[in-house]
Amino acid sequence: MELNKNNNKPTVFSGVQPSGILHLGNYLGALVQWVEMQDQYNCIFSVVDYHAITIKQNPEELKKRIINVVKMYLASGINPEKAIIFQQSAVSAHTELAWILNCVARIADLNKMTQFKEKAGDQEKTVSVGLYDYPILMAADILLYNTDIVPVGDDQIQHVELTRTLARRFNREYGQIFKVPEVIIKKQGARIMGLDDPTKKMSKSAGSPANYIALTDSPEVATKKIMRAVTDSDSEIKYDLKKKPAIANLMTIYSLLAGLSLKELEQNYKNKGYGDFKKGLAQAISKFLTQFQIKYNSFTDEKVKQILKHGADKIRPIAEETLKNVKNKLGII
Repeated sequence: MELNKNNNKPTVFSGVQPSGILHLGNYLGALVQWVEMQDQYNCIFSVVDYHAITIKQNPEELKKRIINVVKMYLASGINPEKAIIFQQSAVSAHTELAWILNCVARIADLNKMTQFKEKAGDQEKTVSVGLYDYPILMAADILLYNTDIVPVGDDQIQHVELTRTLARRFNREYGQIFKVPEVIIKKQGARIMGLDDPTKKMSKSAGSPANYIALTDSPEVATKKIMRAVTDSDSEIKYDLKKKPAIANLMTIYSLLAGLSLKELEQNYKNKGYGDFKKGLAQAISKFLTQFQIKYNSFTDEKVKQILKHGADKIRPIAEETLKNVKNKLGII
């Protein structure tokens, strides 16, 4: 895809870290939305590998995951003829702009970031500086491409707000350069919760694989996870996010994968118990995983590397132009 600045389409930027196995939450909360956006927007989708190394990674595993994340983009329906797919580290302007934005940001800005506090826990003094500072790199990712819209889960809203703050601050202090992006949040499925704990988001870094259904799980493994998933105290199949968070989460997954409304699910399982409901959900997930994995396995590593190189070559001039303009405003020649 060529990024066409003259087609009047807004530009979208988003990315996924290759820091673990992508799961249903990633698919339903992000990838589905990206696919839907391809025809309406100029879409730029990155594998944000520098974000992944804020926590120590096995180098060989990281190499594989970078490739596998792209395969999952493609299997989801992201088309490199419509969207640009590239590897963050292949465009050095990301880290260079991040340093500049570090000098615009304030310690007080980063101290407000609740995700750092959640991820660091009681290890706040010993985790990497990168984990603390990665919202600045995320801001650079977004601002390099004159991004109009950033599709994110609700856990990333605070980071996009920081991006907006830094863009406005730089423009105010040095002159107009950055476009201030807007956030789009998927209405249904933006926050898929863990199968083992409906109060916490499904996460590829969860301590237990019972938390999530990986996009590479076999249908048999996925079925076992669903049948063991936490449910609420009563047995009524009814969507009530506050009173019945566990079944509400499972209903959301079922609804999105099977193309059934929540009301239809309530009607279909009226006077039936959780066992019947889980069997139906497991069948929907098994069907999805079977079809997804056929597509996933159809892409070779070599094909993915070609797509990443092509994407980086297309996107690099835009990033370098933005960086050049930023440096000029700063007086760096």
